[in-house]
Amino acid sequence: MDRLQVSGTSRSFPTQWIREMDHTIHARKLFRDGQKILIAVSGGVDSMVLLHALDELSGARDWKLAVAHFNHQLRGRDADADERLVGNTAKALKLPFVSGRGDVRDLAESKGISLEMAGRQLRHEFLARTALARKIPSIALAHHANDQVELFFLRVLRGTGGQGLGGMKWNGPSPADSAIRLVRPLLDQSKDAICEVAKSAGIEFSDDATNAQLDMERNRVRHVLIPFLRENFSKSLIETVPRLMELAGGEAEVVTDLARQWLSSQRRSKFSQLAVAVQRRVLHLQLIAMGHAPDFEMVERLRGGIGQPFALDVGRVILRDSDGILQKQKSEKVSFNPARKTVILEGNKGQERLEGFALSWKIERVRGEKFTAKPNVEYFDADKIGARICLRHWQAGDRFQPIGVTTPRKLQDLLTNAKIPRAERHCRIIAVTNDDEPFWVEGLRISEKFKLTPDTVRRLKWEWRRGFVSDVNVT
Repeated sequence: MDRLQVSGTSRSFPTQWIREMDHTIHARKLFRDGQKILIAVSGGVDSMVLLHALDELSGARDWKLAVAHFNHQLRGRDADADERLVGNTAKALKLPFVSGRGDVRDLAESKGISLEMAGRQLRHEFLARTALARKIPSIALAHHANDQVELFFLRVLRGTGGQGLGGMKWNGPSPADSAIRLVRPLLDQSKDAICEVAKSAGIEFSDDATNAQLDMERNRVRHVLIPFLRENFSKSLIETVPRLMELAGGEAEVVTDLARQWLSSQRRSKFSQLAVAVQRRVLHLQLIAMGHAPDFEMVERLRGGIGQPFALDVGRVILRDSDGILQKQKSEKVSFNPARKTVILEGNKGQERLEGFALSWKIERVRGEKFTAKPNVEYFDADKIGARICLRHWQAGDRFQPIGVTTPRKLQDLLTNAKIPRAERHCRIIAVTNDDEPFWVEGLRISEKFKLTPDTVRRLKWEWRRGFVSDVNVT
């Protein structure tokens, strides 16, 4: 295989691979010759290959490179070792190096978001600050084709629209600062190809053990769902899905352009005459401009009726007029619902109902924490919960500790972060112990304190539905 010697090092790249990467960068106009580039490097195989590849090409393209690393402080010594590896590599390549740190766990708990989301926010803020301070217009990221496929299935599972299915862009604005561009030169490269390049070129990298933990949704998609689909349906999934995403993204951009043109026009056609996809995007764009994260239910309710209010989180409702324009109005104050029902967990099973909320429960004698996940079914340690519980609605002062969170948080904050409209929060059912401690909240994760553990000997199976008790049957 032809080789291309890496300037200033003893490493070598497969010639065809590095030439194809150079062609991709040039054809897609990802970087200009002579410009500054900040390379985000975690220490993993993807970003280390990207670092060495851009360094290899920088001589011919006259790029001014700098390296940035963000320490998430989640893996102790391993995280510090990654930081040293990236710093030492930058030094060996004679490139400027900037490192940053952030308390990801603290941000996740304070905002009630996942560690992945918190880490992403802090990382992008650090990278944008670094780029601005050094007057660097572009940040190179090492996302690749497998990352796109994972993102596609994550968004499908979460019910995203065409805009979301477009996936990551080759070149787009930073979420932390739109003046900074995020560039992904490896987006058409598979993980296998990148690993092969690393092996061939002798590139040192670190391996993050948390990438194998199946309690994270992305890792389950990566290690369970995608291998299953490739084995049983299509070997070429890593190639075909990114093509589908590019098509979906392009079509979604057309719909967005039509929606923007309609909104900016002085002589608009009737909202009802627009294609449904354009109607949805018109409402979507207005909601974003108002500072609200749109979801399908919100958009469809506004699209389906003129003057029908949708409750927001700021003491207001939002309405759509006959022209398709959204307006905010003050909402009536919503009071707390005092309805409650005491439940005695006697015998092996039972059924209860509270204002249209149907519950069936069953106590099973089992050992350990294994169970099969099903929609609208949860499992708790029955002995920790006790024999007397209460079903009621959210009340002022309630605190709840979702699974995976180290300390209880205000339930109001959790419901707000979950984007549950203010009026709807007062309708959600929560279950509390005899000490009035919530162990389950409708629509949120179960409580950390009452989850199954290896020491569990009796578990409470909890199945619920909005409807009549006869609709729920725990077997």
